[in-house]
Amino acid sequence: MSPLTSRRRGAAALAIGLALSLSACSGDQKMADSGTTSMTSSMSHSSSSAASTTSAKTMTDSMAKGAYLSLADYEKQMADRAGSTVVYFFHASWCPDCKATDAALMADGVPDGLTVVKVDYDTATDLKKKYGVTTQHTFVAVDPEGMATKKWTGSANGAAIKAMVDSA
Repeated sequence: MSPLTSRRRGAAALAIGLALSLSACSGDQKMADSGTTSMTSSMSHSSSSAASTTSAKTMTDSMAKGAYLSLADYEKQMADRAGSTVVYFFHASWCPDCKATDAALMADGVPDGLTVVKVDYDTATDLKKKYGVTTQHTFVAVDPEGMATKKWTGSANGAAIKAMVDSA
């Protein structure tokens, strides 16, 4: 085999690997329930927007403020986040969908009662193993003991993350 053919095959293999890696970064809402009990919404939905606003205000007065934290900051504030629903966001700096979700969370914030913890997909191997995370842009909702209650990919912002957590 000539050196040129070998280089072409190597380049083709690299391109295929890169394409497969980036295809895992799609924005599809693929839900992979972890098999444990799903979390449900504690907030009732009213058909009247005025009643809904009043009800939401009353509920959020007793809820923790929404937060988007790094893993290190979350570990320092765990006690302060008690009572909040915690979702780990496995983020990769090279993932376009991760970047878009990160920007949306920074710009729009996180709904009250929800804490989104940004976890570096490339370095958090222990957490990836613990929660069975195999692709970036994965979200894992955890209970107060740190056990996964739900796992999915593809949420684009805080409202979408909250909706996935609240879905049955």
